[in-house]
Amino acid sequence: MYNYIKGIITSITSNYIVLENNNIGYNIRTPNPFSFKENDEIKIHTYLHVREDIQELYGFKTAEEKELFLKLLSVKGIGPKGALAIVANGDVNRLEEAIINADIAYLRRFPGVGAKASSQIILDLQGKLATSKDTNIDPKLSNVKEALKSLGYSNQELKKIDNYLNNNKSLPIETLIKESLKKLV
Repeated sequence: MYNYIKGIITSITSNYIVLENNNIGYNIRTPNPFSFKENDEIKIHTYLHVREDIQELYGFKTAEEKELFLKLLSVKGIGPKGALAIVANGDVNRLEEAIINADIAYLRRFPGVGAKASSQIILDLQGKLATSKDTNIDPKLSNVKEALKSLGYSNQELKKIDNYLNNNKSLPIETLIKESLKKLV
C-alpha cells in the first residue's frame, strides 16, 4: 500500500520513529530506531502489516533492507517482529551470503532464531537471493549455472564447479553444461 514515505523525524523511541508528513505523524517500526536523527528529512521504505487485530507500519533506510525483510516474512514461522530483529542485527549482504551458503551458525546468532528456524530460513530462501558477487560473474557462466539450477542443482553444489568454469570460459555453453554435469555426478 505504501512504498515509501518522505518526511521529518519528530520522535525516536526504542521501538519506532515518528515520521511527520503533511502534518500527520506515522509510527514506523524500524530495525535500529536510534540510527536515525531527530529533525532529519528522510525517505523511509515502508511495509504495512495488517492482521485482524493490528496494523503496523515497518520502515527501512534502504530498499534492500525492505526486500530482505519481505523475503524473511515469507519463511514459515517468521513474523514481522522476528524478521525486523534479524534485519536489525545483521548486515544485509552478510545475511544473504549466510543463507546462500547454508551457514546455520551465523543465522543462530539472531534473537529467537534456533536451529529449526535457521534451517527453515535456508530451506525457504536458498536460491531466491542474489548476492553482489553474482553481478560480477561472466554472463556465459551465469547462463550455465542457471541451466544447472533448472535441473535441480543447488548453489552449494554448483560451487564445486566454479574453478572448472572459470578456467574454461572459452568453451561453448553446451560443452560447459555437459562437462559440468559429469563433474557434479
